[in-house]
Amino acid sequence: MTDYDNNLLEQGILHFKAIEFAAARRYFERAIETADDITTRARANYYLSLMATNPKEKRNFLEEVLAIDPGHAEARRELAILDGRLKPEEIVDPDALAPQTAGTVNAQADRFTCPKCGGRMTYAPDGRSLVCEYCNRSQNLGGQRAQEQDFFAAMAISKGHRKPVATQISRCQGCGAEFVLSAEEMTAVCAYCGSAHVTRQQRELSTPDAIIPMTVDQHAAAHALVDWVEKNHIELVDKVPVPRGFYLPVWTFDLLGSITWSGFVYRDKKRIPVSGDEPVSLNGTGIPASQKLADLLPDLLPGFNFYSAAAYDPRFLAGWPGQVYDVPLSDAALDARESVVREIRAKVFRDNGQVMDLSYKTAGVSISAFNLVLLPLWLIEVPVEGRTLRVVINGATGAVHGEAPKRGLTGWIEDLVNGK
Repeated sequence: MTDYDNNLLEQGILHFKAIEFAAARRYFERAIETADDITTRARANYYLSLMATNPKEKRNFLEEVLAIDPGHAEARRELAILDGRLKPEEIVDPDALAPQTAGTVNAQADRFTCPKCGGRMTYAPDGRSLVCEYCNRSQNLGGQRAQEQDFFAAMAISKGHRKPVATQISRCQGCGAEFVLSAEEMTAVCAYCGSAHVTRQQRELSTPDAIIPMTVDQHAAAHALVDWVEKNHIELVDKVPVPRGFYLPVWTFDLLGSITWSGFVYRDKKRIPVSGDEPVSLNGTGIPASQKLADLLPDLLPGFNFYSAAAYDPRFLAGWPGQVYDVPLSDAALDARESVVREIRAKVFRDNGQVMDLSYKTAGVSISAFNLVLLPLWLIEVPVEGRTLRVVINGATGAVHGEAPKRGLTGWIEDLVNGK
């Protein structure tokens, strides 16, 4: 930033704070004309947007700021207000949030009963309907495609900082897993450990934004498991339990901006400085919303089409448990940014070789949108010699992912060490 355009910008800010808008506008416009860097242009356009009274003019200034700096938080928030996606009165001070509800709360419980016979209706794995367990009457769910949530708008209001909806959950006394169950489910079996020792509690939770419907039934999941066992030549040592279906929560994020990096490499025995600016534009980056199965998620997530997710409707959970998330939005957002850094680091090494003293500047990376999505899964424990393998089946495609038993040289070494 040169002294000249910097002085013009600062003079404009002084007049803006003094509510001398006509003079401020002249300085900002002149700063834009003479600016030799994007920071000056972005700041000047943002201040011009604050003074604009015409909505179209205001939008033009804000869009110009975002064209220069897609992660400009204030511009995104102002644009969300202009679009009606954010109400000024809903904006909260994150350092002075109202305390979360303590003690007993009244939980919302949805009961889905058949309008014909009064029987219980459960979600059918056809992706479209509820079916009565007694008279087989079906009810179409319809459903709309899920819309991504604006991250800047959400973090400006209480939704981004606390859990707002009282929800009835079930907690497994065996492994501690927690699930959202429909009100008719008076007893339940844990989808993880198979324990029937389940107690009910009430807690405030954020409602999911989206759900990928379960379309693979238990019969199809069992067949997929058999094929996987045969393909991997796995020898079973005991009876395999039936697959248990449930929904797993995942945060998804859209990230944009750029990461600036620097370091040095050795070439011809000389230390050579290297640096670069890597663009970031990632959609649907998945981050675990639960610690359960987090180690298998890198293999699982690529198999889900997040763009096909439906807007969340509690009827999708009729007869199916949905695991409660335990990773808050703010923590998941940090994990998403860290995952981007890991990708950029790998790219830097691929393009430049071993870079020493590699450092990054991630201030230019922003999260633009997010969703809390429920993914359909089937879980089975497969008994093999010496251990139990966790196998997970994609409830939307039938794809199988699991821990494979060690064999070959690795297995031989382990047997030798263990004295087998």
